[in-house]
Amino acid sequence: MSNMDNRIEKTRQSIAKAFVELRSHKPLERITVKELCELAQINKSTFYCHYVDIYDLSEKVEQHIVSDIMKDLDNIEDVIQDPAEFSGRLFSEYTKDPLVKIIFSDSRREQFPRKLLASIKEHFFARFPEFANSPEKNIMLTYCVYGSYYTLHENQEYDDSTAVKIICEISKRIVS
Repeated sequence: MSNMDNRIEKTRQSIAKAFVELRSHKPLERITVKELCELAQINKSTFYCHYVDIYDLSEKVEQHIVSDIMKDLDNIEDVIQDPAEFSGRLFSEYTKDPLVKIIFSDSRREQFPRKLLASIKEHFFARFPEFANSPEKNIMLTYCVYGSYYTLHENQEYDDSTAVKIICEISKRIVS
């Protein structure tokens, strides 16, 4: 990697770190480029070399998080072979990464299951193109992601591992 590539990467990391810091206590709509640049110790022109606006930055950070989760879900065939196991691994990933709850909060909450489902479908149908037009597989994928996500999100009074375990048990019963 060249020195220029290293500087670009360090700048992006600095921007992302400042963004996460701001998102941890502010909704996305209240974050300004000016305050982000001050926190990241960069010029506004540097920010605009990398991103169109705060929403573009948020999109890229969100996509990076989803990509990281997908890297840990290497057995995409578990979606059809063992949906309960797949749901458990998926939401264990969700609950272990504190960035998910920070970045996908407030008005961005709905983006997490949408982006996750799109990524899972992309990977799944690349591996199993014969199922791309299957209503059963599409609905099952949607259920696994949205059903598990909203069940977990709406039951935050329970610890994450208990909720994930119960979601897996329910998924097993539904699939069998």
